Order: sequence, then C-alpha cells, then structure tokens
Amino acid sequence: MQHASTDRLHALDNLRALMMWLGIVLHVSVSHMVNDSPLPWHDDRSTPVADLLSAFIHTFRMPVFFILAGFFAAMLVQKRGVRGMVGNRLRRLGLPFAIFWPPVFAASAVLALLFLHRMVRGTWGLDASIVPPRPNMPTGLTTMHLWFLWMLLWFCVLAAPVLWVGERLPAVSAAMTRVLARLGGTPWGFAVLALPLAAVGALYPQGVVVPSGAFVPPLAEWLHNGLFFVFGWALWRHQQALFALYTRRWVAFALAGLPLFLATGGLVEAQRAGQLSGWNLPLCIAYVYNGASWLWSFAFIGLFLRYLQGPHPVLGYLADSSYWVYLLHLPLTIGFGALLFGAPLPALAKMTLNVAATTAVCLASYHLLVRYTAVSSLLNGKRHARQAQVSATR
Repeated sequence: MQHASTDRLHALDNLRALMMWLGIVLHVSVSHMVNDSPLPWHDDRSTPVADLLSAFIHTFRMPVFFILAGFFAAMLVQKRGVRGMVGNRLRRLGLPFAIFWPPVFAASAVLALLFLHRMVRGTWGLDASIVPPRPNMPTGLTTMHLWFLWMLLWFCVLAAPVLWVGERLPAVSAAMTRVLARLGGTPWGFAVLALPLAAVGALYPQGVVVPSGAFVPPLAEWLHNGLFFVFGWALWRHQQALFALYTRRWVAFALAGLPLFLATGGLVEAQRAGQLSGWNLPLCIAYVYNGASWLWSFAFIGLFLRYLQGPHPVLGYLADSSYWVYLLHLPLTIGFGALLFGAPLPALAKMTLNVAATTAVCLASYHLLVRYTAVSSLLNGKRHARQAQVSATR
C-alpha cells in the first residue's frame, strides 16, 4: 500500500472545511422549511429553497464526514498503533465532548426557549411548557448536533477489539476491505452499498435515518453511519486506486447521483400525497437516497483531490477552525434566528443574514479565543504561533 501524499491530505482537510461550513447552512435552512421541520423552532417566513438546501446537504454531508473519519482513524493506526489511535481519539473527541457539551447544551436550550416564546407569544421569555411534543424524539438531555462527535468516539473505541480480531484473522480482514474497495471502485458498486442502508432506512417513516441525539442511539444509527466509517477505513487501505478513480471520474459520479436525488424528492412527495399505494415507499426512498449519498460522496472526494489538493489559504483556515465552528454554530443559528423572527424580510434574506452572522461570530471567536491558545491544542493538537512571534524568531 502506498500512503496518501501530503497534498492529498490537504485535499481532504479542505473538503472537511466545506462540509463543516455547510452545517451552518443546513441548521439555518431547517428553520425556514415549507414542509415539517425536524426542530420545534421555526421562522415566520418559509421558502422551498430551504427544503431543497436541507435535502441536498443532508444527502452527502454526514456520509462524507464518516468516510473521512474512518480514513483518518486508519491513518492513525498506521502511524501510532491501535492504542495510540484510541488514546488520540479519547483526547480529541472524548475530552472536548465532556468539556463543551454542558455549556453548548445549556446555551442551545435557553436560546431555543427564547425562540419558541417569540413564536408562540410574540415576546421574549422562558417557558418550558410551550415546547411542543416531538414524537419518537428523546426528551431531556440529548447530544444535539454533537451526536456525530459522540458516535465517532465510540466507533474509534470499538475499533480496538475489532482490529484485535482482525489481526488473528488477517485473511478475513483483508478480504472485507478488498470487497468494500471493490464496491467503491466499480460503476455498480454504489447500488450494492446502498442495499444495507436501504434496509435500515426502511425502519423510518420517510426512509431516511434521522439522528435521535440519544446517548444510547438506536441500532439503525450504528449500522447506517458505521458502514460509511468502515468504508473510510477501506479507502485508506486502497487509497491509491480509489483516489485516482474518484479524481478521474468525479463528474460522472456527480451526474449519476442527480437523478437519484430527484427521484428521492419525487417519492417523498408521492408519500405525502398518499400515492403509489402498495409500494414500500420508505424502502424505495431509502434505496435511491443512499445511492445518491454514495455517488456524491465519491464525487466530492474526487473534486477536491482534482482541484484542491494543495494548501489553500481560505480553506486551510476554515479547516483549522472547523472543530470550533462545529461546537459553537448551533446555538448561534438559534439565537440569530430568534432575533430575526418577525422581521419584515424575505426568508432568503433572513437565511443569508443568519449564515453570515453565525460564520462571522464563529471565525472571530476562533481567531481571538482559540487559534493561539490552549483550546487549539485541545481541539486540533497544535497551537498556532502569532505572526509577531514568528517574525521575532527569524
């Protein structure tokens, strides 16, 4: 196996930066959806653009994140061994979760109550009794948007016993990664990879696995996200061939995913309208939706390997700040959404203002409070030196 070169790792860092920023767009968009929102707070202005953005980003964003997470976990095992990988993930995932989850949860809860008070009573206030019930969603303490951090931590910890077994069954382990790499490198492989995800997604009313935020997630979430994580591990093992393929054919993957994405939307609308009776619509939706997820994940990896494989000043800065932005952005989108509620502005204008304000606060706070402090060492494993300090050492 030939390892990825430094410039190719820059490509994946750049990709991670974009996926993180799209999280801001996603969490702002859900407050302006025309159809039912997964969140209880909602602005007084809606637009179908918000529905389209939410569906589009949700199709590939978390699959790409879990693929990258599996890839970098495998890289850590290669460099530091299993124990080193687990120790690193405990420091970089577990410790930040323990430190930041309590204040982020508290801030999000307070701001959500303020938003709901404005929705229901038109004034600022805090009243938990106005929170509408959310069927099939956990109440009380949840991991919120930090569910990814929580689940990824457990994937990395559970990888240790799996790798222990794999060391004693090397032929089986190698065969499994070869099969996944083969499926990720053939024109028809995405259709096979979508099958187990469709079986899991069919358990949900609309065919799409929705994160519950539970500290003990249901099995469906483990299976769905785990397949993308394990594929990322296989991608590390077979990166030379797969990177070359995705770089060469990213346009084909992107175009192939488009009709599946459109078909997903058509099936969801048919389900809402009560059409196609006799069809197992959740299963059909889950299959075409996850087919698009695989294809667009391959396409984005190839796109960034093709055009953004070297260091990029803007994306590099966003990649450095991405962890902090991930932790901080949700309460900010809620808070700015509450401030914009009732403003006589079109929905798209409100969305743009919220995204811009959240981005600005996240990046400013990162630059002032994180980049040159011990917080950066905690989140990113390094603290950047200020320019004046760098110049003084020359």
